[in-house]
Amino acid sequence: MAKKFIDIMDTTFRDGFQSVFGGRVLMDDFFPAVEAAKKAGINHFEFGGGARFQSLYFYLREDAFEMMDKFRKIVGPDANLQTLARGVNTVMLDTGSKELIDLHAKLFKKHGTTTIRNFDALNDVENLKYSAERITHHGLKHEVVVTMMDLPPGCKGAHDVEFYEKTLREILDSGIPYTSIAFKDASGTSNPQKVYETIRMARKLVGEDTHIRMHTHETAGVSVSAYMAALEAGADGIDLAAAPVSGGTSQPDILTMLHATKGMDFDLGGLEIDKILTYEKELQHCLEDYFMPPEATMVSPVIPFSPMPGGALTANTQMMRDNGIMDRFPEVIAAMQEVVEKGGYGTSVTPVSQFYFQQALNNVMQGPWKAIAPGYGKMVLGYFGKTPVAPDAEVVKIASEKLGLEPTTENALDIANADETKSLQNAIDKLKAEDIEITEENIFIAAACQEKGIAFLKGKGELNVRKISQMKKDCEGKSNMANGSYTVVVNGEKFSVQVAEGDADIQVTAVNGESAATSAPKAAVSGGKGEAIKALLPGNVWKIVANPGQSVNEGDVIMILESMKMEIDVVAPRGGVIKSINVATNDKVVEGQVVAEIG
Repeated sequence: MAKKFIDIMDTTFRDGFQSVFGGRVLMDDFFPAVEAAKKAGINHFEFGGGARFQSLYFYLREDAFEMMDKFRKIVGPDANLQTLARGVNTVMLDTGSKELIDLHAKLFKKHGTTTIRNFDALNDVENLKYSAERITHHGLKHEVVVTMMDLPPGCKGAHDVEFYEKTLREILDSGIPYTSIAFKDASGTSNPQKVYETIRMARKLVGEDTHIRMHTHETAGVSVSAYMAALEAGADGIDLAAAPVSGGTSQPDILTMLHATKGMDFDLGGLEIDKILTYEKELQHCLEDYFMPPEATMVSPVIPFSPMPGGALTANTQMMRDNGIMDRFPEVIAAMQEVVEKGGYGTSVTPVSQFYFQQALNNVMQGPWKAIAPGYGKMVLGYFGKTPVAPDAEVVKIASEKLGLEPTTENALDIANADETKSLQNAIDKLKAEDIEITEENIFIAAACQEKGIAFLKGKGELNVRKISQMKKDCEGKSNMANGSYTVVVNGEKFSVQVAEGDADIQVTAVNGESAATSAPKAAVSGGKGEAIKALLPGNVWKIVANPGQSVNEGDVIMILESMKMEIDVVAPRGGVIKSINVATNDKVVEGQVVAEIG
């Protein structure tokens, strides 16, 4: 009897890169490995979408559409090239209007996509309907998704087989068009028995002719067992990656699964060990200069208690490294359990995983529930759809007060359509204001990536690729220190030091609140020194709201910082007059730095 053919999607160049490097891998560095993968017989790739769309514009000064075109040229016209989309969010962190959802499908078809895997982190089927329609309308294959994870111990009410069956039945009853079904566990926490029972349940519901896939990560250490359970239950496809971006926070390695299924009645994509070894050797060569975070290679036994997906884990730890707070990471992971419990059990996958992380970070850095991350708050208030269970009532109350929003049951897509800032015209107006060419691609980049998208289109995008060779140069040659802000320690005291070329305004600020020295004074009003207002988190000054001499009330916003993909309000601790603003827009600040004074 012939072995059952199992379709293998190689996730190396999307989820693998996202899970290990936060998506920050330059196209010309990895394209030789794509060629090697093709020669190894791989014909199904995840090649874009998800966070790998924004990361190119945010950190690489690269165009995702150009990357997709070049990828297609390498693998040829017959390869199944797949991207990841988040329902009404598509490849954005916020809900898109109907115009943007349609444009997403149109452009991804234009730039080489075969299949779009489409999920909603809340498993709210209403959030899948319109995106599925537009994906199909533009001639793409639609892989509809049920998102999975295990709940922290003691939690119940969702994320069991009964819940997944309810979700799948809603998808089937809704008439959503699809060509395949995927069960996606971004945190890798679903226990193998539940995976087995879920896939078996799905097979009974949809019959033998529907293609069913399983996606998981190794983060919690059970990925191979989960895949074996899925195959035994009747799955037709699984997602695997190639070393060095396999295992750890990523998908299991192709070679690992070839070994795990030896002697069994499964043919994993017709792949041969020798050819995969050659491919992985080329990939290792391509990536040998990239810094690999140690946590990207680890299995974490605490992840099932605080589910953090691999694709978000390393992106967040790298941001914490950049901001000098990596020592707080264990506290943040521990704080996630309560955040998940009280948030309504949305699946820990983008964007909800980022909402969880941001709120956990707030709870650690500013005190439990003292500040509400905007995304988390809007989620518990219902602005992204219906959560699997009702969020904690007290957290909903706090979120409503902090964000100035009332809870809603209105459809998320309807809310987005009524928001003029999410229209195509708004994006066009931004392009016109910057004298940028009006193309469909540029419109979508501006809409999806906001200010950073505009910066890229103006040729001013940030380049932040963590290469070992550059890190060594920075350590060996102090003259190579980049412009920006650094934290130094002098006689046991921490200072924020700004480094810049030429006659730029240089400032040294004691983190404990005492100004040490400046080369040019900041705007101030007379009347003596006031009470210090400090940054609660490290980040960048995004917007200054108040001016020196201005009267403010307690709680008024003084300025807004951008930190860890969050907007952080710096507020007046009491009523008074702003004595000074000690930073400028785009300045980097450290935790505890004095950013303003009030008298």
